[in-house]
Amino acid sequence: MKPRSVLAATALALVAVLAGPLASPPAAAKTFKFANQGDALSMDPHSLNESLQLNFLANIYEPLVGRGKKLELVPALATDWKQTAPTVWRFNLRKGVQFHDGTPFTAADVIFSYNRARSETSDVKTYVGAIKEIRKVDDHAIDIVTNEPFPILPDVISLWMMMSRKWCEENRATVPVDKRKGVENTASFKASGTGPFRLRSREPGIRTTLVRSLNYWDRSIDTNIDEVVFTPIGNASTRVAAMLSGEIDMMEPVPVQDVGRIAASAGLKVMQGPELRTIFLGMDQSRSELLFSNVKGKNPLKDKRVRQAFYQAIDINAIQKAVMRGASAPTALMIAPGIKGFPADLNKRLPYDPAAAQKLLAEAGYPQGFEVGMNCPNDRYVNDEEICKAVSTMLAKVGVKVNLTAETKGTYFPKILSRNTSFYLLGWTPGSYDSHNPLFALMATPGAGGQGQFNLGSYSNARVDALTKSIATETDVAKRTAMIREAMQIHQDDVGHIPLHQQALAWAMKNNVETVQLADNFMFLKWTVVK
Repeated sequence: MKPRSVLAATALALVAVLAGPLASPPAAAKTFKFANQGDALSMDPHSLNESLQLNFLANIYEPLVGRGKKLELVPALATDWKQTAPTVWRFNLRKGVQFHDGTPFTAADVIFSYNRARSETSDVKTYVGAIKEIRKVDDHAIDIVTNEPFPILPDVISLWMMMSRKWCEENRATVPVDKRKGVENTASFKASGTGPFRLRSREPGIRTTLVRSLNYWDRSIDTNIDEVVFTPIGNASTRVAAMLSGEIDMMEPVPVQDVGRIAASAGLKVMQGPELRTIFLGMDQSRSELLFSNVKGKNPLKDKRVRQAFYQAIDINAIQKAVMRGASAPTALMIAPGIKGFPADLNKRLPYDPAAAQKLLAEAGYPQGFEVGMNCPNDRYVNDEEICKAVSTMLAKVGVKVNLTAETKGTYFPKILSRNTSFYLLGWTPGSYDSHNPLFALMATPGAGGQGQFNLGSYSNARVDALTKSIATETDVAKRTAMIREAMQIHQDDVGHIPLHQQALAWAMKNNVETVQLADNFMFLKWTVVK
């Protein structure tokens, strides 16, 4: 397979399965070894709202409503659902489901999982923030009552995973750990879900082993894997070497510079496709003084002119060419094409203009620029550290000295989730595939029920908040789309964040591996076959 040069904008609108049809799994059971540049930081599905963590744990735990091979909503632990009143949804639960310890799954576990997910230490509050209460109808039926009419509830809860009340109580894990404080409990390294694979062993940062669950409710899943060995390999060269030597069966992400070499290697293949994740920069707009800065008693990033100067000092085309090797699509929005409500007419970036950036800095009172600290993960996205280095170099040309800290997710997330950052890089795929999710989680003023939980720079605009609330309840598609556009326009005009690009997915694997590549970068083991 030849490496792709540039993602076509239209390709990014696809929310599709990027793999051929799966063959019937062979009879012989298999061990599957795969690697990622980072590790799932916990086995607790409520402790960290991060893609790799949720992706990995989706093989162990399950939501009420899942996603199919085209990212469509499908029944999971709920067999069906419907609105019985403007603010009430009836969910019928699947019967005969057991957690990995043999405990039956019932309505009590859903109610427990709701209370756990909305607790103060939960990192997934955004998925249940619209829920007022859950009422038990019987052991296999519940009513979810929302605060207001919420037509996208099934979409929003597709990443909210169910935990066993009995198991959590017995293991003193009734609330999730607070990743901001680095706390752990039993659920950090043990698990009991309802998914197709159960946790056998956990060695954080080294390896995690899963085995097939013999009591899994769905006997029709497309896999012949009975053991999974997951290894985090942070160094890109080491990860590629492991793939080329046959030590592992699959890896992701593939460094953009190695796509061609792996694709041309005998016995290996590369799956590529568009991703719905948007990579962006966030800026502190609430703290009175920046961290790691030479400007005392002031926060320059509160000034829109400074934020715009940062934006116009960044040459996104150079990043696309030199850092991403063409495997990205520059964007002006915090969402990708393919996300419901995407306003295509607003997807026009401010021009790259260092002279204009310097003028804006001077007008804001910083003609000589200033220093600012920046936080960046180095084991999460494709070339994340390199992007941050490029941004730092570009800002230096207009007088802004960036004190960059590139670090592993294990220290990066506790820091930024505590809002102990002035300038940071992050990526976001809306779990609901709807614009309300990033508006609520990333752009709304931090507040109750998970609102603004990942708005780590505390951007705030009262009109955006009001529109976000209205978008959640509006059922008229035209009106809702217009409101999404207005909110995105305001945020764009405010330079609330600096969107960079959507990147391409690249997974490498042996030729005898068949799997399904989704545009949200989730890889389900239940759809993976080793021939």
